[in-house]
Amino acid sequence: MAQLTSKTGKGGRMLLKSYNSVHPQSRPVVAKGISIISTLVLALVAVVSFADAAALTIRAGYPQLNGGMAPLWLISEAKIDRQYGVDLKSVYIPGGARLTQTIVSGDVDIAITGGAAINAMLSGAEIIYLGMPVPTYAFSLYARPDIKEVPDLRGKVLGVITKGASSDHASIALLRQYKMTQGKDVKVLYFSRQQDALAALDKGIVSAAVHSAPTTLMARRLGYKELVNIGSLNLPYPFAGIAVRRSLIRQNPELVKAFLKAYLAALKVVHEQPGASKRALAQYLASKDPEIIDEAYRAFAPLLPKVPYVTEEAIREALSVTDHPKAATADPKDFFDNRFLKELESTGFVKDLYGAR
Repeated sequence: MAQLTSKTGKGGRMLLKSYNSVHPQSRPVVAKGISIISTLVLALVAVVSFADAAALTIRAGYPQLNGGMAPLWLISEAKIDRQYGVDLKSVYIPGGARLTQTIVSGDVDIAITGGAAINAMLSGAEIIYLGMPVPTYAFSLYARPDIKEVPDLRGKVLGVITKGASSDHASIALLRQYKMTQGKDVKVLYFSRQQDALAALDKGIVSAAVHSAPTTLMARRLGYKELVNIGSLNLPYPFAGIAVRRSLIRQNPELVKAFLKAYLAALKVVHEQPGASKRALAQYLASKDPEIIDEAYRAFAPLLPKVPYVTEEAIREALSVTDHPKAATADPKDFFDNRFLKELESTGFVKDLYGAR
């Protein structure tokens, strides 16, 4: 009680002394009560600390700032990761090829990446796709006013993001529709970021560039029109795949499964809670512009499946647009493993997640 009286004035000390003299039995009761409360508080702190310590850190890299990354960003932003015992650290590594190198080296555990992973696997990299959240070319071609149609690009320069990655593959697939090829018919200039390709378009360094949302809106604001929506070609392709090192699957399959659970839960949020999804987009795109956020959400939300299985058709398309010498004889089945997603579906996780719908 001395500690309590030290904060009172003279009158307070007299009142406390008087109270103790009249109710001497109260002193041990009060002390006991304080002891119980202290014990409960310490226990609660211990539980919280244990929960934090028990959460295993997993590092996931992503290569571009577009709406296709919304599920990954939501895992951290909505604290979905903690529900499944993981602590997700998202890392922005511009360019699919560079990100793929990073996962191969072990600097990240998981990469949300596109076709660049195919080239790495063809070269012997021990990584594999476990999911494919965006299963088609989610790109559009934007061009300068003098380019009215794709054949007008003959002899011109086209801007894409990273050689051998999704943007590059999308341009190859598009040109193929017009019996055109890179190098022979169209020169290609590679960039690390969407914003850099857009700046090059605006300065006339390139005549057209391949963009994804929300850079598409930025291009329109600068006065450029969409020449072709490459996604409308409906070609299967791993625009965004969940790539993991095979060694991580062997060493810690439960961690991989926990991440996939969190990812599936985030996909549910994307579909059912646009507000939460847009808050995550605003945070990671570093934008307060509602039109930018809406562009990113509207372009990608319809493409994201409930369960993002990898398909042979998508891998086959990726192999058809790469110039890797081993691509022609490669078996698409060697590039993906759907068993984790199948297990989550067969054991009822997905059914429970969506309320048995």
